[in-house]
Amino acid sequence: MQLSPDVILGTFSGVLGAAFYAISVAIYRKYADRIEAVAVASIKMWIALPFTAVLAFILFYPALPTMSFMTVTLLALSVIFGAVIGDTIYLVSQERIGVSIAFPISMSYPVLTYALTVLFLGEDLIPVRLVGTVVAVSGVIMVSHEQDIGGDEEDSKSYDMLGIGLAFLTSVLYAAGAVILQVGVTDVDPISGNLVRVFFGSIAFIPLFAFARRKGMTTPPKRIVKIIAVAALIGMAIGSILYVNATKLLGAATTSVIVSSAPLFAVPLSVKYLDERVTPLMAAGVILTVLGIALVVLTS
Repeated sequence: MQLSPDVILGTFSGVLGAAFYAISVAIYRKYADRIEAVAVASIKMWIALPFTAVLAFILFYPALPTMSFMTVTLLALSVIFGAVIGDTIYLVSQERIGVSIAFPISMSYPVLTYALTVLFLGEDLIPVRLVGTVVAVSGVIMVSHEQDIGGDEEDSKSYDMLGIGLAFLTSVLYAAGAVILQVGVTDVDPISGNLVRVFFGSIAFIPLFAFARRKGMTTPPKRIVKIIAVAALIGMAIGSILYVNATKLLGAATTSVIVSSAPLFAVPLSVKYLDERVTPLMAAGVILTVLGIALVVLTS
């Protein structure tokens, strides 16, 4: 089977975006005890905005005024559903039931994304692609489970229904955001489209950041902010453009499977810099994820 240039470029964008995201997350986690999650999420958006704006105005300025109101609305909703509301609800869910439960539930979103594209965008239901999606998601969950073993959050949370419900809601929001993005980016270039996303995302995080400050969130040290800003430049500013480009070329269903593989790229980092060992379950998870992604891409 010969892959089209769009599939090859889209797959490359998705994989590279997932790798950049994994690197940035590794940095965020290293300083998690020095800066709160809301501050990290806000900094990510606020760093991505000027970076994307410069690129958009240099490369695609003539296209910016031609965006329709509907396109802008869809792009704004895609980031509000996913990166703003979705991520915030996930953090609440994680606090209530722990990573070991919240993450697997929320990471089921590629399966739901595929279902939504079939139901609302008229995409074909291809059994092999569905199997590949399930296999890839299962592999990611296995890898992440092994990475989280020994964390202080493990088995420390209760199995309350609200936390579980919020994790499922996170999955729905991630899937909805991905599908809306596919529609919104159809007639625009990825950089201009991403500019709209980070613009509205940056605005949305202003009240969230202010609310967190009123609730007692401490101001992180300037050195930590600078480190997080560099990580945000890699994972959010560049990574989000790659994600939008992959979605434009491959569609939401395929892209969601590829970008969800980000934990795989943390494995070599953990082995090299944290002296962690690759367990049999982790190795099996890596193999399943790669196999699942291959099945999805080959049927795209």
